[in-house]
Amino acid sequence: MEESLNIAMICYPTHGGSGVVATELGIGLARRGHKVHFISYSSPFRLRAFQSNVYFHEVDVSAYPLFKYPPYDLSLAAKIVQVAHLNHLDIVHAHYAIPHAISAYLAKQMMRQNRLKIVTTLHGTDITLVGKEPSFYEAVKFSIEESDGVTAVSGYLRDETKKEFSIARDIRKIHNFVDPERFNGKVTLCAKKNFAPEGEFLLMHTSNFRSVKRLPDTIRILARIRRKVPAKLLLVGDGPDRQAATDLARDLDVQNHVIYLGTQDYIENLLGCADLFLLPSEEESFGLAALEALSCKTPVIATRIGGLPEVIDSGVDGYLLPVGDVEAMADAALDLLGNKEKLRAFGNNGRQAAIDRFAEDKIIPQYESYYWDILHTRTNRSNGEQAEMDRKKN
Repeated sequence: MEESLNIAMICYPTHGGSGVVATELGIGLARRGHKVHFISYSSPFRLRAFQSNVYFHEVDVSAYPLFKYPPYDLSLAAKIVQVAHLNHLDIVHAHYAIPHAISAYLAKQMMRQNRLKIVTTLHGTDITLVGKEPSFYEAVKFSIEESDGVTAVSGYLRDETKKEFSIARDIRKIHNFVDPERFNGKVTLCAKKNFAPEGEFLLMHTSNFRSVKRLPDTIRILARIRRKVPAKLLLVGDGPDRQAATDLARDLDVQNHVIYLGTQDYIENLLGCADLFLLPSEEESFGLAALEALSCKTPVIATRIGGLPEVIDSGVDGYLLPVGDVEAMADAALDLLGNKEKLRAFGNNGRQAAIDRFAEDKIIPQYESYYWDILHTRTNRSNGEQAEMDRKKN
């Protein structure tokens, strides 16, 4: 490995895929000898304890009465400048285009020098939802074109970004990853009998309970499965669709078989208890929750959309089915629940795929290599000029 780097990680600290990946990436890089500086409005939830080479810098947002809304993007840019000066940053890694990449760009301009490099990782909703809002479109496009390097968590997201924003520059595909040592499927802190005391099968879903996750479909799948076999559904997370799911469970008379656990920091303790993981989303740029389930030997029933086909091998470690086809999803689940050997084989296959293709020791070096590629790129031309050269080249 070359000499160590000083890297700033700009991310949302809350539960969600982008914050999880940014935090785990930072911790992994720190273990490899780099100094990693997290910059956000609060400490990321997966920074559980002291980590060598990891530092946290809190962004203070002024509540000056003139501002109707506190200008977090400006406060973040100022904090990046401060941390860069004090710690001689090499890379600012912005996770999510808005506002993180924009704030990183502003910080670089405030510093009036081109040595600091900006790498932006696109995680999904910053492109598929936020980026498509007319008021944010140009800002997202600008942040992509003006970053020194851009990565996407799946080939699907890379291609979607290029198409939606007419991007000619290179976007590096670097998949999300999992720690297979932690997500190992061993049941130590989770007792399945607490959730399924009569030996019922245990289904599980975790998300932010937004409409794109199609939470009510998990209730419909449960109801269909229960026509054939006893089953419970464990719902982890919270969000706007919880009440709709609760109402539907009552309408379908399965309310006593749905267990709500709310948001959980230690999801690996629960995944090993589940027989199947349900992910009936209508949009997934990667599917980190599915990968974590596979790593815990829990087969996944999901939709054939977005980046999920890059994670799940349908018919091998789970099943991919059309969005909204709850009957087919229930049938696929019953196919596995009714065959213990097949269920076990699917679980083992998912675990092996997680280790072989998505383990952190396979993915984190890809980011590390990309940083060096970006740092070794000549800086005697503006990003706009580089983008124009990339367009002509392609």
